[in-house]
Amino acid sequence: MIRLAWLFLFPFLITSCQSTTSTELLVFSKTAAFRHESIPEGIRMLQDIGNEKQWAMTFTENATIFESDSLSNFELIIWLNTTGDVLNEKQEIAFKNYIESGGAFMGIHAAADTEHDWPWYEKLVGAYFKNHPNDPNVFEADVLKSKEHDCCPHLPNRWTCRDEWYNFKRFMPHIIPVLAMDESSYSGGEHPDFHPISWHHSYLGGPMFYTGIGHSKEIYSNPDYNTFIANAITGLLDSEP
Repeated sequence: MIRLAWLFLFPFLITSCQSTTSTELLVFSKTAAFRHESIPEGIRMLQDIGNEKQWAMTFTENATIFESDSLSNFELIIWLNTTGDVLNEKQEIAFKNYIESGGAFMGIHAAADTEHDWPWYEKLVGAYFKNHPNDPNVFEADVLKSKEHDCCPHLPNRWTCRDEWYNFKRFMPHIIPVLAMDESSYSGGEHPDFHPISWHHSYLGGPMFYTGIGHSKEIYSNPDYNTFIANAITGLLDSEP
């Protein structure tokens, strides 16, 4: 259960999805650069998933929660459209220790546009955001299943989806692609031979999952996307040591 004392220790903390189980998730959405207007929609989606799955969830933008005693309460930490430099050095150490102790991590969309000066974080997420096509920045494109994964059995092999599509600076060699962009279905892609948009891997003991899909408000009311995220969370929780 979420500890109510945290309400006093961490201002700007929102708790929800109280559960009779011991599964607790932290959703972190602090922004130090661009702020996505869709963050409230993302929170509502995760609240709905948490209620359905009977997971306890804590929602916060206060980085002071990143200290070892607090993080040890969570089976999974989700970075929802975070941007910029959101942790100080002490908080980075606590988060690094959490992952290297087997804690699970999920990054959604702009989580790849966060902590650009922290090489460890780039290896955790698997890639840094570089740019995206503009005018308009949200449009339909085809996403392909690049590998069977428990998060996407409900998706067609070619999924036409509307969102903002990231190009990345580079991809870490250890990532395992789940969904990839078909760059022939739109203009502005910069990775014609290899353009994953969702992937997973295990980094220094911690299971992780990242998806670049999650910019627009409407994506968070897309049932296929909601199921995709719920399944990915389930997979992370099931893969923990």
